[in-house]
Amino acid sequence: MKKVLFASALVAFACSAAFSADGATLFNKCKACHGAKAEKVYLNKVPALVSVDAAERLALMKEYKAGTINGGKGKFNMGAVMRGQMASLSEADMAAVNDYISTLK
Repeated sequence: MKKVLFASALVAFACSAAFSADGATLFNKCKACHGAKAEKVYLNKVPALVSVDAAERLALMKEYKAGTINGGKGKFNMGAVMRGQMASLSEADMAAVNDYISTLK
């Protein structure tokens, strides 16, 4: 019985590692607005993501997902758009995207 439980745990761990968040892949949907290297200033009001502190960037992603920034309007009145973009991302996904953006500096 212990061998079965150990094998099950091992398989579960391997599967979770295989499906872990890939920040580069997840960032693909961000490129249209934020640029391939997160360098693009969007609509002359949203700063380039590489210029934003990593901790602040991650906090903003979480807040956009929750819809808590400026009554849901967001920091730059892009709350509805960003909430939609963040909707499918888990916290691990957001962390992976944030880490990936940090490598683009």
